[in-house]
Amino acid sequence: MEQVVLLDESGRAIGTADKATVHHERTPLHLAFSSYVFDERNRFLLTRRALSKKTWPGVWTNSCCGHPAPGEAIGDAVVRRLGTELGLDVTTIDLVLPEFRYRVAMPDGIVENEMCPVYRVTVAGDPTPDPSEVEDFEWVEWPPARELSPWAELQLPQLKALGDDPRRWPVGDPGDLPPAANGSI
Repeated sequence: MEQVVLLDESGRAIGTADKATVHHERTPLHLAFSSYVFDERNRFLLTRRALSKKTWPGVWTNSCCGHPAPGEAIGDAVVRRLGTELGLDVTTIDLVLPEFRYRVAMPDGIVENEMCPVYRVTVAGDPTPDPSEVEDFEWVEWPPARELSPWAELQLPQLKALGDDPRRWPVGDPGDLPPAANGSI
């Protein structure tokens, strides 16, 4: 059973919960990540969430999101999820927004409540998505021109503030990550 790392307000691990049951009307704060994947031509990989997803099914979003397992460093979780969800091999991975946090509610009341560092990832080749995770994908120019998931819409202004060319975004300070992001639980 997949577990997520629960957090206190300072980002320290305070326990774990079953991922299948953690998202509801009172979702506790937990650790997650978002990744923005680019190819060698600097195209951005936009994905559409599977229709079977509990939160935001069928919504277009950033390339890949996920949760580190208890004891797993967050960068390792990014690489793992890109492999399992999209069949991608990572060329480079860089932390760009170490302190991103959000809380949003779906119309049905289910809440996302995450400390969610953001990564820029470079890959070679096209994805082979797991259909239980990803309904569709498109390689697009940066920045994307369509409406995205609520968390991606909150991340986009912060990413655009880093500069017009994603290849030149400054790397974030790992010291600014939530303390639980190093896999200590």
